[in-house]
Amino acid sequence: MENNIFREMINKLSAEDIAMLSPLHLAYIGDAVYELLVRSYVLSKKIPVKDLHKLSTEYVKAKAQADIVHKLEEYLTEEEKAIVIRGRNAKSNTMAKNASVIDYKYATGFEALIGYLYLTENNSRIGEIFRLIIENHI
Repeated sequence: MENNIFREMINKLSAEDIAMLSPLHLAYIGDAVYELLVRSYVLSKKIPVKDLHKLSTEYVKAKAQADIVHKLEEYLTEEEKAIVIRGRNAKSNTMAKNASVIDYKYATGFEALIGYLYLTENNSRIGEIFRLIIENHI
């Protein structure tokens, strides 16, 4: 079996370590995970390189993530909703350049959820959520 550098890094964090991370830490890694998913998805569309960034942006901008998290609410477990709320309510000293404060907060909640699922190695759930986003144009 091939070693996975990502898993090696995650395995350095215990369940207790993950539980103690701030929602902004979860959002930090969730942002990267979601960006990689979106980039992989748009690459599979076989569109010209010049259009990749534009299409990716439609999924990763704060407004889009805020809309996604609202539409996903009925599909989320209570634990997942709680993580979104923690992320949304986290005090951040940064703001998105092209988003309202409320959209930015909800986007942070969404990214915190993705980060938590990634760090707890719940990749199947990330896949389910991403498929809902893609298949339902959420």
